[in-house]
Amino acid sequence: MSKPRAAVIGSGFGGLALAIRLQSAGIDVTVFEQRDKPGGRAYVWEDEGFIFDAGPTVITDPDCLKELFTVSGRKLEDYVELLPVNPFYRLVWEDGDVFDYVNDQEELDRQIAARNPADVEGYRRFHAYSEELYQKGYVELGAVPFLNFGSMVAAAPALMKLQAWRSVYGKVASFVKDEHVRQALSFHSLLVGGSPFATSSIYALIHALERRGGVWFPRGGTGALIRGFVKLFEDLGGRIELNAPISKITTAGGRVTGVIRHDGEFEAFDTVASNADIMHTYRELLVDDPRGKAASKALEKKRWSPSLFVIYFGLKAEHPDIRHHTICFGPRYRELIGDIYNKDTLSDDFSLYLHNPCATDPGMAPPGCSAFYVLSVVPNLETADVDWASEGEVYRDKILKYLEDRYIPNLSRDLVTCRIFTPDDFTSELNAWNGAAFSLEPILTQSAWFRTHNRDDKIPNLYFVGAGTHPGAGIPGVVGSAKATAALMIPDLQP
Repeated sequence: MSKPRAAVIGSGFGGLALAIRLQSAGIDVTVFEQRDKPGGRAYVWEDEGFIFDAGPTVITDPDCLKELFTVSGRKLEDYVELLPVNPFYRLVWEDGDVFDYVNDQEELDRQIAARNPADVEGYRRFHAYSEELYQKGYVELGAVPFLNFGSMVAAAPALMKLQAWRSVYGKVASFVKDEHVRQALSFHSLLVGGSPFATSSIYALIHALERRGGVWFPRGGTGALIRGFVKLFEDLGGRIELNAPISKITTAGGRVTGVIRHDGEFEAFDTVASNADIMHTYRELLVDDPRGKAASKALEKKRWSPSLFVIYFGLKAEHPDIRHHTICFGPRYRELIGDIYNKDTLSDDFSLYLHNPCATDPGMAPPGCSAFYVLSVVPNLETADVDWASEGEVYRDKILKYLEDRYIPNLSRDLVTCRIFTPDDFTSELNAWNGAAFSLEPILTQSAWFRTHNRDDKIPNLYFVGAGTHPGAGIPGVVGSAKATAALMIPDLQP
């Protein structure tokens, strides 16, 4: 009896994690990736000896990665080496204030007490609250597919008890009073595309997730973790095809029958899972099926996450004083975030995430050099129709000058290589709807059952994995979505 065949469209963390679980369960899996390298948003560029991770760089919850290898009868450490990052983040403000977010209670207490002694106890209460959220929202519900409203109703009492209707910032503010401490404890939702002032407080579980599991970085970069996933998948007998964009998912009799490549070739599959953008999947890949038109029309009315403007640059100098993950807060916090989500133009100011992987792994750059990337959260193309073809270089120069003036002396003198990635590139390279970098915005009414389901409601052998489905964006989120989707697919494919 032949094995059931499954196609996974897209080789991001979610797509690869799903492919590994399916292949481990005895399903014959083919992954189709339109670009020349695997990884999706976790793409890698190399230039002049510098290695640049294009996308996610914050690795939390290593246990979810270890589990993926364990279910396959392998060990994570045989495929990739994870290095601890300390501090988790350095937070800096324009007034010169610096906060090192470390996994050391005494040191955290000391830093908080220096700002407001009363906030030490407030922080401890917030941490306990975050632990409760972690248990309910991540451990119990994070990898559970919400396929019907009843499953949401069943979870509602616990979510209401934890005040999930409140925003991350609003809940943090109920525990601590110092504004910088509030920002330090609320910015995390931006890492998954959500405004701290609109995202459900359930996302405050990220704090407990980091305190429990630490923050890590793979030796060789995030791309090394992707290569580990690919090697594991291929060791299990899986097949990955690069430079292989899919133009259509075919259906007949209300079921998926296979895929059509861009060269027009049809390949039959028993089931298809999409790690591609959810709007792209429904609007383009299912264009010939009524379900595609109906679902994409509904998605157009949803709230989508912002986009990102990213600069990758290599310097012929070392900067050991700059920590691995630095959050550079601009002059405004609430107001800037409001602009990003609602204003139809680009703001004059910005807050930045500065990534210096050489602080943990010097091998990311040639000897004596540094590989950086810096990103600014910007409106998506629906919110602000910015002409990035002309604005991109101007915005790049403005950010680099800001960094040189405040954090990286002699940046322009030491610059060896530089490239940018704009909202236009998110659209053209990643098929992201309106350049939204994190798919749907993670507000309460677009989470769990309200998010795109892990299995389509109308086409029973079409599935979704990645940022657009439950539980959402971020590496633990998309790896969790793979677990949830595999838990549906594997029984569905068994005779």
